Amino acid sequence: MAVGWEWDDTLFAGTAAYYRRGRLPYAPGLVDVLAEVLELDGQGRLIDVGCGPGTLALDLAPLFGEVVGVDPDKGMIAEAGRGAAERSVAGKARWVWARAEDLPAGLGTFTVATFGQSFHWMDRALVAATVREMLRPGGALVHIADVKTEPRTVDGLPYPAVPYAAMDDLVKHYLGPVRRAGQGVLRHGTPGGEAEVLARAGFSGPQRHVVPGGQPLERTTDDVVAGQFSMSFCAPHLFGPRRDAFEADLRRLLHAFSPSGRFSERQPGTEVFVWGKGPAGAPPPAV
Repeated sequence: MAVGWEWDDTLFAGTAAYYRRGRLPYAPGLVDVLAEVLELDGQGRLIDVGCGPGTLALDLAPLFGEVVGVDPDKGMIAEAGRGAAERSVAGKARWVWARAEDLPAGLGTFTVATFGQSFHWMDRALVAATVREMLRPGGALVHIADVKTEPRTVDGLPYPAVPYAAMDDLVKHYLGPVRRAGQGVLRHGTPGGEAEVLARAGFSGPQRHVVPGGQPLERTTDDVVAGQFSMSFCAPHLFGPRRDAFEADLRRLLHAFSPSGRFSERQPGTEVFVWGKGPAGAPPPAV
């Protein structure tokens, strides 16, 4: 976890309902890449740690015999359950309301453990060590995140870019200049260095794979507003009685940038790191 910050259960309070509409998807082809790299055949068990509303676990469900999502936010668990029912995979999906630090929680052993942009919120050393013990021999831990370094200009696309910088300024106007996170603040952002943490825990590797992005996306004002309210630093409860005023100002700002209510964006690429349970120095085996 970040230095000087402690987790509390309001971190993502109220954000779950906005996720599916507001968050950009992982790059097309992610499921196919994981199926090939991990040699998945519809068997085995997946645990998705910090599953949110099931974004990753539901996409991967066809590749496993059972999927288990773990998240500390009740709203996320409820959304994941609804998503599983909509995709007709409720019979092979289980959603557990718990912090990653509470594992193993009697959940058994798994073929693959995934962390989709969630590891940085956890006691990483503790969780990495615990999850390694929960993996079957030859299992893999997969860390998944958006590629942060690629250019994503909207040149040649029909609508204006989403005005992220102006939106950030508006959030700071309401909530202050230091990023909010639950009841605390993140003065120095979330921690990096996942590779060092996982290597110390005894994982081998990693293998790195990049699923290319760049595909054009069209987003509406409602999509962009939902995206803001899906973020921990912009969770609805942080605004208190000024929540409606913030949304009204946000919508006015977006209208000023695009009176049509349409924005162009490019799909971010997805970066995948596959770590094996085997001894340090050995390549991650296929599972």
